[in-house]
Amino acid sequence: MAPKIFRFADIDAFRSSVRHLSVDFTPLVRKISAEQIILNLAGCDVNYTKSFPRITDAQLAPNCTAIGFSMDDGTPIRFNGVERDRSVIVIGSNGAAFSQVERTPRQYASFVFTPEIEGRGWPRAGPNFRIFETSVSAQLSLRELTLQVLSVSSGFVDPSDVPAASAAIRESLLAAVDTAFAEVVTTQWATRANSARHFEVFRDVQAALAGDIAHPVYSGELAKQVGVSVRTIHDAVKRYRGMSLHRYLRLRRLWLVRQRLVAGTHSVKACALAFGFWHLSDFSRSYRSQFGESPSETLARSRGA
Repeated sequence: MAPKIFRFADIDAFRSSVRHLSVDFTPLVRKISAEQIILNLAGCDVNYTKSFPRITDAQLAPNCTAIGFSMDDGTPIRFNGVERDRSVIVIGSNGAAFSQVERTPRQYASFVFTPEIEGRGWPRAGPNFRIFETSVSAQLSLRELTLQVLSVSSGFVDPSDVPAASAAIRESLLAAVDTAFAEVVTTQWATRANSARHFEVFRDVQAALAGDIAHPVYSGELAKQVGVSVRTIHDAVKRYRGMSLHRYLRLRRLWLVRQRLVAGTHSVKACALAFGFWHLSDFSRSYRSQFGESPSETLARSRGA
């Protein structure tokens, strides 16, 4: 019943090992130092992530409930369009999604329960994860319990002890989350962050951009496609990404080019053109600035040259 530890020092090698959560990310730094500690129990997983600056889009699998909270204090994480730090707890269930921007390395934990938790009075999540402010004491209790569970669980080496220990740990986690939601504070920012309508607009923008990321994006055409105003498009990207539409698209396209170069199946020119970079010298400068090496160096390394 020992936790599994995954460490990464290369953005090209990073893969999320959290079960029941599909994750797509765009890095905001050249080099990373990331770690995931994962304890898989019967009916519950405990995940502790030491992350790196990145943009993350994630979606939970059906028939499960996820609870998340920070394990440290620092530059606030932008979660579903709002930035908050301590005393925050998030919840998602049954396929809910979230958008997250981490500008500095942060640490956070999650409990993923299967099947979906019902009948405990927890807030109901819709298509998007919901975020709440709880008491400082409840937040600290969640942090302490996470560290205790990850530390003590490795001591249960006798297979006959595992089922009882797993059930007892799960019950302790449920009780801690009960307390955190019982001590939720009503705030205006949480109401805004939990708006399903705003999140749906952002998801529509994402879907529209996904098909045209290799081509110039004109705001008027995009607004017509999504069915909202140009101002709403710009506000949605600024809110959920913390940057302009132009900057986000350029960053995302650079990352997609890198992924193709790492695969080693195309030339630098072909990769650049495939994602809308026609000015190759400008592309090379932007690529080096973002990743600390030239596109040709990435391609040569992927081919073992």
